[in-house]
Amino acid sequence: MPTKKIILTGKVQGVGFRPFVYRLAHQHHILGTVTNKTGQVEIIAQGNNEQLAAFESQLISKAPPLSQPTIIRSTDVDAEPCETFSILKSQSGDKPDIHIPTDFFTCHDCLEEMQDKNNRRYRYPFINCTQCGPRYTLITSLPYDRPNTSMAHFPLCQPCEEEYLNPLDRRFHAQPLACASCGPVLTFRSGQQQLQGNEEALKACVKALQQGKIIAVKGIGGYHLICDATNEDTINILRQRKHRPDKPFAVLFPWKGENGTDVIQNYLQASATEEFFISHASRPVVLIKSQTKNQLAPNINPGLEEVGALLPYSPLHFLITQDFNRPLVATSANFSGEPVITDNKEAEQRLNKIADGFLHHNRPIVRPADDSVIRIINNKPQHIRLGRGIAPLELELPFHLAQPILALGGHMKNTIALAWDNRIVISPHIGDLGTKRSMDVFEQVINDLQQLYNVDANFMVCDKHPDYANTRWANHYCTSHHKQLIQIYHHHAHAGVLCGEYPEQSRWLIFAWDGTGYGADKTIWGGETFLGTSANWQHVTTFRPLQLLGGDKASLQPWRSAAAMAWAESINWTPDDIDITLARQAFEKHHGTFQSSAVGRLFDAAAAFILHIHECSFDGHAPMQLEQISDPLSSSLAIDLKVTQQDNMAIIDWANLLATLQDTKLKASSRSAIFHSTLGMTLVQQAINLRLAHGDFAVGLTGGVFQNKKLTEFVIQQLKQNNFNVFTTHNIPCNDAGLCYGQIIEAHQAIANGHK
Repeated sequence: MPTKKIILTGKVQGVGFRPFVYRLAHQHHILGTVTNKTGQVEIIAQGNNEQLAAFESQLISKAPPLSQPTIIRSTDVDAEPCETFSILKSQSGDKPDIHIPTDFFTCHDCLEEMQDKNNRRYRYPFINCTQCGPRYTLITSLPYDRPNTSMAHFPLCQPCEEEYLNPLDRRFHAQPLACASCGPVLTFRSGQQQLQGNEEALKACVKALQQGKIIAVKGIGGYHLICDATNEDTINILRQRKHRPDKPFAVLFPWKGENGTDVIQNYLQASATEEFFISHASRPVVLIKSQTKNQLAPNINPGLEEVGALLPYSPLHFLITQDFNRPLVATSANFSGEPVITDNKEAEQRLNKIADGFLHHNRPIVRPADDSVIRIINNKPQHIRLGRGIAPLELELPFHLAQPILALGGHMKNTIALAWDNRIVISPHIGDLGTKRSMDVFEQVINDLQQLYNVDANFMVCDKHPDYANTRWANHYCTSHHKQLIQIYHHHAHAGVLCGEYPEQSRWLIFAWDGTGYGADKTIWGGETFLGTSANWQHVTTFRPLQLLGGDKASLQPWRSAAAMAWAESINWTPDDIDITLARQAFEKHHGTFQSSAVGRLFDAAAAFILHIHECSFDGHAPMQLEQISDPLSSSLAIDLKVTQQDNMAIIDWANLLATLQDTKLKASSRSAIFHSTLGMTLVQQAINLRLAHGDFAVGLTGGVFQNKKLTEFVIQQLKQNNFNVFTTHNIPCNDAGLCYGQIIEAHQAIANGHK
């Protein structure tokens, strides 16, 4: 009998792929076996040629929605005749080809069961199947079998075991499988009150929320702090306790309607694209503009138009929002940019002065995964944060690596990347590396990724900034473990992201605009333009540097940037209610100052001049408010900025902006529009000038400044009108969360060029 050996790779673990193969084989009267071999699936299929052809074709065309299979080999083989088709136990492959599934949203079938009073999983907060539920956050090792997950200590009851062992059941080998009889259970704690049991704990949680309480709720990848999103007093208390006076809170909306967005439309002005992504399988937080008559508490997003909205993605979130029946604040339970808290005891110890109660469960979270965040810019998703549902993000590299590389990203918004062969995996968001907990999780993720994917990196790549926590860690680690270390400049890594995502473009002009990054001249960059390609950049444009005071304080005190601009032009500017005597003396003597060409600091200065924002409580606060109040941008609003040439580099002088920024006869919205338009048209004019001097290239926009929707869409429009091909980052964040990917791209070329 004709027999084929079919090898598939891709996302074929944790997505119900083997039971799908089993059912498909029975449908086409195929005999043989299917086996998981450490990330690859091997099928021995026997049948007539017509049956085999249909079976092989439908392995791809009818694959489970969450899988992404690829047939890498299909060969005719000799084999003994088989009597049945069976699923064999997992085996170790010759060469591991591992793909780690992300944490999945609750599927439609499970939601229907959870709401069916006659179903044994009615209102069970941990319902799942092969098409949904946690994966990345509960896997301890591979192969992905129940003993290798945090569900190992939950023995299956008889009905669950029957489902687990039945190849025709959609819960066949669903590793997080459970029910109320054998699975995880909720506990509600508030003061001396403790209620164990799913219904009792849920009712107590919802009652507390209705009373205006703040509850720490354990989800899939960590804890959220949740409270009534329409209760201004409660949100004020949350802000005071969390020491978060201004930063917007994400809002969790109840699911209603065919795509779940009916309630959202009552509060927010969601476009069709925003609706699509908020109900997408990854269930990210999506930034959406509020309705004019917004019913959410105004202190959800002080001074901003957009709300970070998300829909329920776990059965527990569905039940809470269904019972509460109003939007809920759902902000990550963490401190100072740290990773989200995952452990029950740690949550109570660290959040006891913030939360009025705790809704725990006893399924351990192996590693944290914060929510993903996107913003729709130019009708495309711009990833702000990679997290649950999206990461670990697995991508194909545009080249083949001779040796594995581990990239350590930046100090802020840290993610790490592991790359080998033609593959790269980017971790979920870790956070800012300024605390011990952040560094502990940073090290854990480094170890976990290499262990899970069975890859030991020979090279490490880090930022050139000598004081980044991960740079210091890398120097020590590589010395003690005999690894080779490559250091990449911050903005070269930003540029490298675009080279990696669009390898068909051989020549680039890339604008890398952000708030900070260590430059080749040992100053702080952030308004740079590079011509060329990865690891072969010519620095062609920068901005006149500001002489800033106060080190890291400058990013949270915009008055420092405004003062640096004004005082450099001998303008006697003084911010309201701030004693600047010592600062002015330090400026005059160049004592404790540093130079920065960062466009992000120009945004800070503009916000200080226009909106009198002198103190910020989070990174990007002032520029976000400046963007929100701006009138529409126009090329006619742009002011000509003086450009000088120095050492084959154009230096853009911001001085001509000062008069307009301080002109109180103009409305704040007009001044903001002039500022945005001027920066945008300055960029376009530089592209035009450089094309005349150097010939054609693709134009790339990267760095945190291009999270600004108004500026980015305006620049893209103007560049296209001037016949440029324009690219922004696609899968990778343009902010520092994308640095690890760019570091891999740059390091590969550096290794190829013989550099270390």
